[in-house]
Amino acid sequence: MKPLEDYLVIDFSQFLSGPSASLKLADMGARVIKIEKPETGDICRTLYISNLVMNGESSVFHAINRNKESFAGDLKIKEDYHTILELVRKADVMIHNFRPGVINRLGLDYETVKKLNPSIIYGEISGYGNEGDWKSKPGQDLLLQSVTGLTTLTGNGDRGPLAMGLSIVDMLAGAHLAQGILACLYKKAISGVGASVQVSMMESAYDFQFETITTFMNDGGELPKRSLKNNANAYLGAPYGIYKTSDGYMALAMGSIPVLATLLNCPELIPFESPAQAFNERDQIKAILAAHLSGDTTKKWLSVLEPADIWCADVLNWDTLVAHEGFKVLNMVQEVEMKDGYKYKTTRCPIRIDGELLTSSVGSPKLGQDNEKILKEFMIANGED
Repeated sequence: MKPLEDYLVIDFSQFLSGPSASLKLADMGARVIKIEKPETGDICRTLYISNLVMNGESSVFHAINRNKESFAGDLKIKEDYHTILELVRKADVMIHNFRPGVINRLGLDYETVKKLNPSIIYGEISGYGNEGDWKSKPGQDLLLQSVTGLTTLTGNGDRGPLAMGLSIVDMLAGAHLAQGILACLYKKAISGVGASVQVSMMESAYDFQFETITTFMNDGGELPKRSLKNNANAYLGAPYGIYKTSDGYMALAMGSIPVLATLLNCPELIPFESPAQAFNERDQIKAILAAHLSGDTTKKWLSVLEPADIWCADVLNWDTLVAHEGFKVLNMVQEVEMKDGYKYKTTRCPIRIDGELLTSSVGSPKLGQDNEKILKEFMIANGED
């Protein structure tokens, strides 16, 4: 039995942040009913990150909304509103990521819902919180990466700001919301008391940088300086970075420069014997390393460095990764199936409980596919006041 079985989650969220939180809960056993607007549904159904169409919809939607049910209802229509209100009345958890003020206009703010269902755990994600000048700005991942300083940490120092190649702030906010909900479910199990859980994408992005922000605040306000060569962390000295080899790339983490000079047979590194030089002269060191490592294969360098317990790794793409035994042994891929028989492969939940994988063969829902079942199960009569 999964730990959240018999818990009901009513999820009004769209895009990535909220649905990623409800996906975590679903994978741990919760029943998640996704509330969607008729005809259009979650905007993520048509949010394409490539030209890949899967069963008529976006691959992003299928990845993040598997293992859920879909109920199509318009909150602006009286009959649908009362139906959805009844679902909320019976829910353990409610999730939304509307902009501040929208949920109040819909009559589903926390104070209203708490009167309807006093023990509910009410989870909400916003872009910038519910206060301040930015509260009404769109909570979009690239924008949040930009205004929270994340883009100033990546890439070489002679280049402009660089965004991460993933919707990282969305995923972080979703993970934080799931954590908060789980903590409040534990409290509810003990005391029977509900709670409101609020997460903003901005605060999640700040928390993600807790190491670097702590350093900045205690370093006289000195801004981090990215290295000009092979930057991977603005605060770390040489050799930290990714280097081109004759047939690919390799990553080098922290390590002694004199030790590397000997192992790599690179006499140009010998003068950099002081640990302070790894920071103060990191660009010169990295330039020497880059030139030297380009002269042989990744396999050759790893065969020299790994036995000496130097922290290093091959740099894999998805082709080489999925073919690697280190990936295969984890069983990270599962096949799921939609109600119409469409099957697709995706990742599983990364959590194991008592050694067991948290998997589910249930794919993403077609828009409104579960309306009839839900109405019948909860014995909801549309149109009743």
